[in-house]
Amino acid sequence: EVQLVESGGGLVQPGGSLRLSCVASGFPFGSYDMSWVRQAPGKGPEWVSGINDGGGTTWYADSAKGRFTVSRDDAKNAAYLQMNSLKPEDSALYYCTLEALDLWGQGTAVTVSS
Repeated sequence: EVQLVESGGGLVQPGGSLRLSCVASGFPFGSYDMSWVRQAPGKGPEWVSGINDGGGTTWYADSAKGRFTVSRDDAKNAAYLQMNSLKPEDSALYYCTLEALDLWGQGTAVTVSS
């Protein structure tokens, strides 16, 4: 089955860190660029970060620069989003997605609150 499965979300205090994971199955994950997209309640999707196939190039939204780090391990068919210095405005459902396949995971919820 072709799918993406995210994990690692949770409740964290402002200033804290979380590491999100995305595990792919059913297709050659390493052949595709992938992205992280988030959606806060009542708002539209916001692109957060991306990484190319091979992992040599990364991209970040201004809101993520300096705080988030995207990476991938193609041997494990996995991608990660390390999020540091989290802010309440980072609270959202976080999805990993492959635009080329129009493939999205089910999302993992991040809540930043004291």
